This record gives sequence, C-alpha cells and structure tokens, in this order.
Amino acid sequence: MKKILKLSFTLLLSFSFINSNYAQDKSDWKGGVPEGCTSITVGKLASVDGSVITSHTDDSHRTRSWMDVRPAKDHKAGAMVPMYKRTADNTKAMPAYKHDKIGEIPQVEHTYQFINTAYPCMNDKQLGIGESTFGGRDELQSDAGLIDCQRLCQLMVERCTTAREAIKMAGELTEKYGWNDYGEVLTIADPKEVWHFEIVGPGKDKVGAVWVAQRVPDDHVACNVNASTIKEIDLSKPDYFMASENIYDVAKENDYWNESETFQFCYAYAPESRQAIGSRRREWRIFDLLAPSLHLDPNAENYPFSVKPDKKVSLEDLVMVFKDYYEGTPYDMTRSIKSTDKEGKSVISPLANPFMPYDQLAISNVSGGWYHVDDETGHIDFLGERTIARWYTMYATIIQCRDWLPDEIGGVVWLAQDNVATSIYVPVYASVTDIPLSYKTPGRVNGFTRESAWWAFNRMGTMTAQRWGDMRYDIDAVWNPMQKELFANQKTFEESALKLYKKNKPQKTINYLTKYSNKWGTTVVDKAWELGDFLWTKYDEKF
Repeated sequence: MKKILKLSFTLLLSFSFINSNYAQDKSDWKGGVPEGCTSITVGKLASVDGSVITSHTDDSHRTRSWMDVRPAKDHKAGAMVPMYKRTADNTKAMPAYKHDKIGEIPQVEHTYQFINTAYPCMNDKQLGIGESTFGGRDELQSDAGLIDCQRLCQLMVERCTTAREAIKMAGELTEKYGWNDYGEVLTIADPKEVWHFEIVGPGKDKVGAVWVAQRVPDDHVACNVNASTIKEIDLSKPDYFMASENIYDVAKENDYWNESETFQFCYAYAPESRQAIGSRRREWRIFDLLAPSLHLDPNAENYPFSVKPDKKVSLEDLVMVFKDYYEGTPYDMTRSIKSTDKEGKSVISPLANPFMPYDQLAISNVSGGWYHVDDETGHIDFLGERTIARWYTMYATIIQCRDWLPDEIGGVVWLAQDNVATSIYVPVYASVTDIPLSYKTPGRVNGFTRESAWWAFNRMGTMTAQRWGDMRYDIDAVWNPMQKELFANQKTFEESALKLYKKNKPQKTINYLTKYSNKWGTTVVDKAWELGDFLWTKYDEKF
C-alpha cells in the first residue's frame, strides 16, 4: 500500500508539472483563461465595518514570488518610465516570465509609495487593486501598444488616489500609448467606492484600447473570475458607468454588435469567456455563499453584475470563500474517489482522497470548461472544473480601504502566500516602510530555498495535498486560531496606532505599523516551515 501511495504522489507531482506548464500561455488555451485569478469586491455598506474591499488571488506560478515596498519618489523633469513586454521564460530553475523593454512613457513629478506585489496592489493613499484575466477576442490584442496589465497597475498606484482618477488616467494613457495585453479586469477600490474596469485591445497593429468601467453599488458585492461580467451600460449615469469613446464603434466595425440589439460589453468583446464553466461556476459559488437566499442556478450562463449579500460581509467570510472547494455541493472536489474491486464491484476508497481537492478534474466525472487544444493535432486534453482555491496561487490579497481612518492606518493589505486553502492572511499596512526579508527573496526562479517566504508555504501546501483528507485538519488546527486572533486584534491594535497618530506622531505611527506587520509576517513564515517538517514526520510511514 505504501508503494501505491508513493506512486500516487509521483503521478500527482507529474500532473501538477504538466498543469503548471498548461497554465502559462494564453495562446495555447480555448474555453477559458488558465491564469485564473479570482477577485471579490465589497461596497462600504455591504461590509461589516464599512470598509471598501477589493481582493485578488494571483493564480499563476509563472509570476514572481517576491514582493517589496516601493517608496514615494520625486522625479526630475524629462524622466521616463520603461514599458515591458511579458513573455514566457523557461530558462530558469522553474517556469517564469521575462520582461523585455519595448518603449517608455513620460514620468510624473511625484509617485506614491506602493506595495509591489507581482500586480502592484495598494498605495499609501488607500488606492487598492485586484486583477483577473478574461482574455477576450484574440484579434483585438495589439503588439503596437506599450502598456500591459502589470504596468497599468503600477501606474495607477504610483499616480492616483481614487478609483475614478485611476480609471480616467488608464483611459488617457492607453489611448495615447496603447494596450498590448489581452482582456483584463482591474477591481479598483478607494475609501469611498469600488469599480470594475474591463479593458481589451483595439485590434492588431493598432494603438489604443477599448474599455468600460462599472461601479459596485455600496450595499452590494461583486466578483470577477476570468469572465467579462459587464453587460448593459448607461453612460448617462457617470456615477456608475464610464467607457472609452470608441466602445460602440469598434464593436460595429468588427461586426461584434448590431445596433438593433441591446449592447452588452461582455458579449461584444469577450463572448467565449461567458461560456467557460470554470469561470461561471465560481461566480455562482461566490454569490451563493454570500447571498444564498437568491438560490442562483449553478449552471446558468449569466449572473447579476453584483448582488446584495444576505448579511454584511466580514474578513472571515471572505477568507471562507477564498478557501472554498465546493464542499457540500454536487461539485465537491473533496469527495472520495470511486474505484472497482477484483470482482468488478464499485467501491469507495477507504483512504482520504489522495488528490488535491481542486484538481480532481475528470477523475470525478464532473463536467467542466477548462481544456487545452493541440494546434497541430486538434487533440483535446480535458482539464475539467476548477474551484476558487487553487494549488498554483502565487499569493493572495484582501484589501481594506477605510475613510474614517488616516491613510497610514486605513489602508491594509491582508496578504497570504501560495494556496489560500493552506495559508493564512497577515496584515501589511500600506504605509509600512519595509517587509520581512523572506518576502523580498526571489524564490521560484532560483529553485528551492529556505530563505523564501513563498517556498515555506508552497512546500507545506504541496505536502498537505498528498493526504488532504487528513492533513487539512493539521493545518487548520494551527492557522484557524491564528487567523481568528489576527482579525480579533485588529481593532484594538489600530486604536493604539490612532492614539499615537493623534499625538502628531505620524512617523512613529508608521514605525509602529511596520513593526506589527513584520512581526506577523515573520511569525507565519517560521510556522509554515515548522508545519512542513511536522507533516513530513507525522505522515512519513503513511505515504
């Protein structure tokens, strides 16, 4: 039996490697976008404490694992900002991206401090950003443009203080310098409101962009999970809708839309994204968890852009959603695997499911929408359903923006490393001057190292997947109480920080926040290494 389980472990690692390579190049995929990031947004009247919230799971093991804090900076007249083209790089120890310079644009006089994750996520003025790729029509992507998604996120947090300002700037810059990426959504929050900004290219060899933005009502929650979700728009209501001037013209020129029909952005510019069950099922699950009274159909093609939750949403609620793998539904990825005994009878394995719960795929005969098509042979490799939690998440954020607190305290990024289902969120205040060295240490590109925070969680999470039905409880026994403590202590800690701030000591406040964030960052990394060693020891004879 031990040999069989070790073989299962080997097969799973092999599958994970294959799937990791599949999940990199958009041009290799049909029916869904592989780098399947999930973003959930919450209006200020829909959250427990009045926070405006955006979030992001960076579901790609090609993006960089390290992160740092980029300080505010003044720039000399004539300074320029380099723009890059991101392409797959398989020359490193593990799959990565390389960034080739393709041009530059003028720099502004002053840039704000920001937390520099792979997709820069928040600045010290409480502007927060989440991201999700939806792909869109291939023929709209243009290499003539200079700005891609990661660069646009950075430009927003460097230059803007509100969501509306960020959207306006994005429209101006992409019109002038061009968007060169595929279809993307940025979920942009400030202390007052949160918007979804969807953007696609203008067409091959053209400079520009086509974009639309919709505000989430203050008492609603919304999400984006790799499918365009903005449908009808009403530009006579600028408090809820914004769009590029060419939004209708490009659709008509390319026969994406007939004026006799109601214009819907998602069907004009990204119709295939609405067909991917791997996206639609997550939309349903997020809304069903937060607004179960709506009784939404899990097989529907469309859901509302946003919904009013049954109760106000807490940080704990969002963590629960991001850890989800459809348990208790017909699409449960943790259920035991059926097999056949020597007499041909159907039996259920007495062992806990040895497969990572969000990668059972076709094994459980669950209809899904993620598949790879070989361009030469036309062969289809079925990759099945996917859940919100993901084994190849690089990092995840839940971002709070709060208008009743000064920017130094009000903006906080709750940061988790690797797979959220086996991780923990720690607070990184947007004003901190530094983060622990292990978070800044490059991990994947140079191979395994105990100096990297990401590797601590990735090693532990990968190990947990081998006996998920057992090990998940060992992980939860450690992280759940710690996560509860962090959330419970937030108010008291911030009250102390606010008292310090009101004594006209903003720098001491920042130092206080930095020390707290770094203490917890270091604590969870140390614990992740310890947990990995514990699991290896406890289950060695059971593999």
